[in-house]
Amino acid sequence: MKTEELEPKEQLEAASYLFFSKWDHRLPFTIFVSLYNQGYFQDELMNLMLQAFYLPNVQKQQKQYARNCRALARYSYFFRDSFPNFDELPILFFPFDDQGFVPFLQAENRFGDYVNFDDPVIDRYFFKDLENPILAKDVYSQYQLEYLNDNVRKSEWVGRENHIYLHYTDWNQFCGYLPCLDFAPLLKEKKLVFLLEEEISQYPIDFKERFGIDYSQYPVKPIGVREVNRLIWHTQLSAHNGGDFFNEIFYDHPNLLVYESIIFDSLKEQIKSCRQDWKTVNNINPWIWKELSRIPNPTDKDFLVALFLNSDAVSRDMRGDSRIAPALFFQPHFYNVCCNINLNKTQDKAIISSNQYEEISKSTIFNQFKYIKTFTPMRRITTSYGATVRFMLKGVQEKEGEKVISDAFTERLLNRSFMMDKWDRLYRDSVLVRFEDGKLNPKATFTALAEFLDIPYTESMTYCSGKTGLNPESLEGNDLGFDPAAIYRTYDEYVDDADRCLLEYFLRDVYETYGYDFHYYHGETADMEWVKEKLEGFHHLDYLIVETFKSFLDKKILENDTIIFNGTVHEKEEGNQLIAEQQLNDYKKNRLKVTEILLKGLEFVNKQGQPLHMMKKLELDPALLEQPLYH
Repeated sequence: MKTEELEPKEQLEAASYLFFSKWDHRLPFTIFVSLYNQGYFQDELMNLMLQAFYLPNVQKQQKQYARNCRALARYSYFFRDSFPNFDELPILFFPFDDQGFVPFLQAENRFGDYVNFDDPVIDRYFFKDLENPILAKDVYSQYQLEYLNDNVRKSEWVGRENHIYLHYTDWNQFCGYLPCLDFAPLLKEKKLVFLLEEEISQYPIDFKERFGIDYSQYPVKPIGVREVNRLIWHTQLSAHNGGDFFNEIFYDHPNLLVYESIIFDSLKEQIKSCRQDWKTVNNINPWIWKELSRIPNPTDKDFLVALFLNSDAVSRDMRGDSRIAPALFFQPHFYNVCCNINLNKTQDKAIISSNQYEEISKSTIFNQFKYIKTFTPMRRITTSYGATVRFMLKGVQEKEGEKVISDAFTERLLNRSFMMDKWDRLYRDSVLVRFEDGKLNPKATFTALAEFLDIPYTESMTYCSGKTGLNPESLEGNDLGFDPAAIYRTYDEYVDDADRCLLEYFLRDVYETYGYDFHYYHGETADMEWVKEKLEGFHHLDYLIVETFKSFLDKKILENDTIIFNGTVHEKEEGNQLIAEQQLNDYKKNRLKVTEILLKGLEFVNKQGQPLHMMKKLELDPALLEQPLYH
């Protein structure tokens, strides 16, 4: 329904018809709000909105307001003793859906933007400076209030004053939000201090002088298993995408629990084994053993945290005197990340799916973390593609006849792990960061990334480290530290201009969104004939595919005289050249099928038909750039 093409009166009539016809109320609701804010039919619309949306739900808000007022009035660190009547509040919250509201700002006579108080996004830099107690201004998100309460350690645990100071600059506005927030459960541990308007001058409070509490007398408490509630998911976009470099930047961070890259299947086995054996194992830290023993039914997430806390390979600070609990920095690694593509015939859009992502999304490890920040490193696509082919060939050479080179082109072409459903819990709070920026402009990149992840930018983020020390060699031959050589390699001896041109063309939306220039696609008109011509130019990759399959078959037939390959029994005399070429032909048919789908357009949906969007790019502060941005 394109209401913008209708006159205001026609919009009102259409929206009213939809509403009274029991249509999904959100569309007419949105039209009513738009018309009101434009100044049309305000008396009629306000009466309708009150009767239909506000009054049927106001009793619940009145009860919540009264509950908050009672709890705050009794709270030691809330310094006001009277609240306005509910009817005098400056904001009316109109329920829009099961998750959120549209506020009506009475003083401005307008509706504001939709708000979901439980939206799982941290858009503040709360933990930038840990020298002083946390001070946060005008926090009106339930999720963010709980985040602060769950991640700032109690003063009694760190042996110093460590309260969370919440400064609200407008008393009436603060009261206006009390019908929708829930402060009562957040007051139990007495971590919060409320400073209203001019009371900010009291920050920070000397608790010994004012309340007779000397926190320096308390012993420091080590980090507990259940204290670790934050997950930083470092996603694996593709092979050879610079992930190890980012692990090395974060390894020594004092507020993180960091493993180097972990094979996901191996980790699941470790958790399973830990769950079965932890009560009888002697090599577990006594404090962690005691922590697990206190938990009635430890979850997979509990055992993951325990494994991190207990491992000598993990970079962590066990002293426990930090103001905040550490976040668990996690890069679950797969041997390869593969995406599948199909055509959604009803929408005529490509469906992108990934078995690896589905494994992550169903994992209890991820689902049991309350707070998740996600970041995805990206390296220039043609560069990571060339590096992948080189790595595959190296693996074949090291174990001749045991490995083959697969169709790295199609795997890379279909890999759109940087696209996500914006309502997906694991990607709701996410950002993409370019590998080239991290290498060439590390200060700007990691200052911005620290802000997004809500961790302090520390000296440990100015160098690369791992369990073996500074500038570790994650793989033999990799460039160490901030050496930018990997940025400028083109890998011409492994791939051709034709395959790289097709990658750039079919990923042109990616190049434009994330600021990469084209090096191989020069703007020519693309049709199926052009694509087919390019597909015949994969000289390096196709040669390596055939040769490595021949070596693989030679070894297998030598051992067994016959081999079952692709469901068919082959005899030695059939000729491995023919079988290898058949495999290449299968790859070629699939390339053709995939490119035919992509030629229809670059709009993608997930299996549920929800549109996929580009992950937002990490933006750098121009004032911190040491070199021009890479293109």
